[in-house]
Amino acid sequence: MTSYFYSSPFQDFIKGVVRQKRALGYKYNSSERILYRFDQFCIRQGCTKPILSKELMDVWSQKRPHEAQATLKNRVHIVRQLAIYMSSLGMKAYVQPKNTLPKGPRYVPYIFSNDELAAFFKRTDSCHYCSVVPIRHWVMPLLFRMLYGCGLRISEALHLKVQDVELQSGILTIKDTKFNKDRLIPLSSELIDRCRAYMKQVHLFSDGSCYFFPSPSGHPMTQGNVYKNFRKFLWQARISHGGWGKGPRLHDFRHTFAVYKCYSKNVQK
Repeated sequence: MTSYFYSSPFQDFIKGVVRQKRALGYKYNSSERILYRFDQFCIRQGCTKPILSKELMDVWSQKRPHEAQATLKNRVHIVRQLAIYMSSLGMKAYVQPKNTLPKGPRYVPYIFSNDELAAFFKRTDSCHYCSVVPIRHWVMPLLFRMLYGCGLRISEALHLKVQDVELQSGILTIKDTKFNKDRLIPLSSELIDRCRAYMKQVHLFSDGSCYFFPSPSGHPMTQGNVYKNFRKFLWQARISHGGWGKGPRLHDFRHTFAVYKCYSKNVQK
């Protein structure tokens, strides 16, 4: 977890709202990062007193170049929570009314067909050795299959440790998910076999604390790196991409997993 050093007049209130949210069970990591950016923004604006005025919020709420509407709404919402917290303590804080920002277009999840999944995984299996990332040809075929086969979020997959992949029982342990809870996910027999082969090639001498999908530095692979490979495999599999904000996205493997799970349950009924 990243530690932030706040230095604006709002620093004590930012720390307070972060503590409050975490006490309620929220991880609040990305929100804390936004509050740190707000802290730095207030310094640049020359704030000398902890007064969260409408004028300050109006400047904070201005859309930035190339910023998605959802990103803007999220950062305004997070600072609105700070304002509510400050108001509860009797401080002067402008609480921006809800729904004052226009809604951006809703993203419609992309559900991969069986043929598209087969074509995509065929391309991951053809991934060649790369001297910059020597284990890439082992990581990519398994990583994308786990995103789909287990319905994982990309952040969950990249933060898996070796000790979280229990091949004897065939269970994945996803730690610190929403509300700081762990989640257990069964692996299919095919994924267990693939994990065993992967472990022999990548983690033969690793201890349990090593990341299951490591970068050359030993840290988790970055989402940017995975996304770059994802786009390449899509193109090779002749699955069209609609451009920025249109998809398919990495998260659509999770949506596809859920749809096929529901379909199989209905068929069984």
